[in-house]
Amino acid sequence: QKSTAHSIAIQNFSFVQPSLTVKKGDTIVWTNKDSAPHTVTGSNGGPASKTLQTNGTYSFTFHNAGTFNYICALHPSMKGTVIVQ
Repeated sequence: QKSTAHSIAIQNFSFVQPSLTVKKGDTIVWTNKDSAPHTVTGSNGGPASKTLQTNGTYSFTFHNAGTFNYICALHPSMKGTVIVQ
């Protein structure tokens, strides 16, 4: 099975695709388009980025099926979900 890369922008203090369904083995690349720093921080072993400055990117490949919720650790009201099938 061919893996696919998906993109999620971080903009206006939100994850522009707050919920995304991908296949096992797919990679998501987050790009911070805000002037403020953000993180991509999973709650259950999912993505765990360093702090992303403006135009910073973080990629994570999902090898396990399940639902992965994540937030920005600096702005916990920013929430996203990745569903891996």
